[in-house]
Amino acid sequence: MSERQKPRTQRERYGEELRLRRMASGLTQEGLGELVVCSPTLISHFEAGRRLPKPDDARRIDRALKTDGFFERWLEDLESKYEDYFAAVAELEQQATLIQQFGLSLVPGVFQTEDYASALFRACRPTYTTEELDNFLANRTKRRRILDDPKQPVIWTLLDESVLRRRVGGSQVMAEQLHKIADMAGAGRLRLHVLPYGVGAHALQASYLTLMSFEDSAPVAYVEAFLTGNLMDDPAQVTASQTAYALALSDALSQQQSLAVVRAAAEDHVHGEQ
Repeated sequence: MSERQKPRTQRERYGEELRLRRMASGLTQEGLGELVVCSPTLISHFEAGRRLPKPDDARRIDRALKTDGFFERWLEDLESKYEDYFAAVAELEQQATLIQQFGLSLVPGVFQTEDYASALFRACRPTYTTEELDNFLANRTKRRRILDDPKQPVIWTLLDESVLRRRVGGSQVMAEQLHKIADMAGAGRLRLHVLPYGVGAHALQASYLTLMSFEDSAPVAYVEAFLTGNLMDDPAQVTASQTAYALALSDALSQQQSLAVVRAAAEDHVHGEQ
């Protein structure tokens, strides 16, 4: 059996089509770069799916390759509402059959209530417009569509206890957020586990982590920090990430115990206790 290929995003398909059309035109990356007025390195980034051309660049690509606006029109469908480091992850979420996530200090974005997400947005920005906040919340709503199917993707959610204790948005917001997660777990939509403070050090203590598996493609791992993220498809890195997740999960409470802890934490917030 041949080794499975990494999952291909729409950006990568765009880049592959660009490469094929360039070669069919008899142009090198250097030659196309001269016509588009950019470096051959940037052309290579376009073709690998690492970068998307600006609309003006796409227009010049179409002129150079005589593709009658093909790449400019396709670009309109690819423009992401997410930060560059997260755009591919948001796309891959829609393709995954299994998502295993770990929340170190925050509820994972796909489960965030609007009030919880709003509080996070405001905390990170000293100034903002109503339009910016609305766009942020619309993106979160769009990501939650993966939960519309009651069975796919299968989701495992592992939370550090600090996620339950940090009061984001106030006591009522936290109570509603925690009850939402517990209700979804209780209904069987996700598998929920909590890593209690009493465990001490654990394998994922230093990082947020998401693992994604696919029906016809190799798995990937994603870690995120402030204003940056790293999507990994290298088999060794993915295996190491899977091992770390398994180790942390082995230290977690059972699903039944975790549900009880989450619901108790929600009540603690309502009554002002921590």
